[in-house]
Amino acid sequence: MKNSMKNNRIILVIGLLFTVASCKISKDVQVPKPELPIAFNEEAAKDTGGIGTLPWKNFFPDKVLQVLIDSTLKKNFDMSIALKNIEEAHQVVRQSKWNNVPVLDFNATANTINPSKYSLNGMTASQFLGSNHIEDYSAGATLSWEADIWGRIRNTNKSALAAYLQSDEARKILQTDLVTSVSKGYFNLLMLDEQLRVAKRNMALNDSTLHIVSVQYNAGQVTSLAVQQAQAQQLTAAELIPQLEQEIALQENALHILAGQLPGSIHRHAILDEIKFPDELSVGVQSAMVRRRPDVRSRELDLVIANAKVGINKAQMYPALRITASGGVNALKASDWFNIPGSLFGIVGASVLQPLLQHKELSTQYKLADMEREKTVILFRQTVVKAIGEVSDAMVRIEKLKHQHLIAAKRVATLKQATANANSLFQNGMANYLEVITAQGNALQSELDLASVKRQELSAIADLYRSLGGGTD
Repeated sequence: MKNSMKNNRIILVIGLLFTVASCKISKDVQVPKPELPIAFNEEAAKDTGGIGTLPWKNFFPDKVLQVLIDSTLKKNFDMSIALKNIEEAHQVVRQSKWNNVPVLDFNATANTINPSKYSLNGMTASQFLGSNHIEDYSAGATLSWEADIWGRIRNTNKSALAAYLQSDEARKILQTDLVTSVSKGYFNLLMLDEQLRVAKRNMALNDSTLHIVSVQYNAGQVTSLAVQQAQAQQLTAAELIPQLEQEIALQENALHILAGQLPGSIHRHAILDEIKFPDELSVGVQSAMVRRRPDVRSRELDLVIANAKVGINKAQMYPALRITASGGVNALKASDWFNIPGSLFGIVGASVLQPLLQHKELSTQYKLADMEREKTVILFRQTVVKAIGEVSDAMVRIEKLKHQHLIAAKRVATLKQATANANSLFQNGMANYLEVITAQGNALQSELDLASVKRQELSAIADLYRSLGGGTD
């Protein structure tokens, strides 16, 4: 009894000493805080939220677009895989909670041995047991527990939890990318619709011009060259129609495939010019944006995992304290197996395992883990800078595209008026067919360009929303 109490005190003292020493074994790395301006601009400094805090259903009010995004988030194959990854990581976290619980094993054995009668065991069995064979029956449980003195188990649990949280951030990264991709694809579809209407309208105008030129040719007022030029202009507009119809079908198919559906058409009623966003898009404060972006949070979790690996590798270099206990029943005869308390046995032990010579493998692994942690810090800073750069780029594109859109709209209005004037002068014999054809060609191209600029502006707004961490809710 005294020896047992003495052993318990020794184990307790060793554990306390190890616990005190372990405070310096693994220090958590501090998340780096890059120096950031207060806001992207002075106006944005007044707002701490920004459009990135808006749910995607509030940011994209178009009902058809909402249905497309919702279907994509539910049925996209990559999203389904991401959800499975989250489930797998969750199972690992649930299992890691049992790492601090002692391991309990149950075993039951029964065996018989027929030793040589000339061997020590044979002679002993014959002398003491009166039998030429030895039987042994045993049943019991073994309990083993490793004291987490250096934080190896604690860091393993932290790594598992961080990996689980990181899998959810990966899902959010994918979700915001899908929201952006679907919205940009939808805007491109509306642009193609508008360009198709422009091409059909321009072809009808060219048909009228070709008819007038043909009448003048029959009257001997113009040559066949005029007819050929008018026909070429009409065919230019006609050629655009099947080309645009093809691009529309391909874009519809792409959106359906993105949503995990079979290719098909998309029923829509919206017009490109009807898609409106506020003139002033709030971006908020940089620090709030950085914290919201899932890719930045994922990098931050990388730091947690890297630091945990450093702690695990360093703990491998220190002694491991393991305590074991086993007990049960044991007997040489089956009839005495459960003759309690005579058949009971119990064993308690403790061991300290200290690695001594492993060709510097443990120290090298620790140094490599520490270097990986330093690399992770660098990648974290790079991700933060990249995030801020994406926001800045999107803001510049939106500003310049708005200005470009105003100029393009004025150009379209001017060329439409010029086309109307050219047709009127031509019908009155005050302008030649070349002036009419040139005006119509310029008007066609300007309207196509206007639709393209509008689509680029809407796409830049979608990119700004994504770069601000929007689309995860």
